[in-house]
Amino acid sequence: MKVVVISGSPRPDALTQVAMRRAYDRARSRNPDTTFINLSDGQVECFRGADAGYNEATKRAAADIMAADVWIIGTPIYNSFFSAALKNLFEYVDYKKTEGKVAGMAILAAGSIGFTDVQTLLTQLLSYFRVVANPKAAYLTTSDIKDGEVSDDGARARIDEMVDGTLDLASRMGL
Repeated sequence: MKVVVISGSPRPDALTQVAMRRAYDRARSRNPDTTFINLSDGQVECFRGADAGYNEATKRAAADIMAADVWIIGTPIYNSFFSAALKNLFEYVDYKKTEGKVAGMAILAAGSIGFTDVQTLLTQLLSYFRVVANPKAAYLTTSDIKDGEVSDDGARARIDEMVDGTLDLASRMGL
């Protein structure tokens, strides 16, 4: 089974990437064929159309997503939506190559607002790609992350549970 973990924040000092590195470590401990895509590194280009020439990092990210059986997606909440950088990344993905994949979600916010709204929006995006979404997302707040790591025991447990549940769902589906 191939797994891709995506950190959907474009900010260089993003807390989302801290949470998603935790998710990546957890996924990789269960499945060595795990790749990490970090939109904070600024290498994925803005989508300009299907025939535009893109850099290798952009092409590799799209290929990794389409090749993966499982997507573990993390996004911050920006103005009541998931990040535009994450939406941009999915402009490169061919929906004809994604049916039957499984995805888990981690959603990060400054406070306890908007989690279910953003989970609904992200689930709608996944539905377009015909991807089965783990209904149990990991909700995190910025206070769960300190000094470059997920410092809250409950937050770590929520990430681990989401990753494990998503991988277990994929296994039950025969991926």
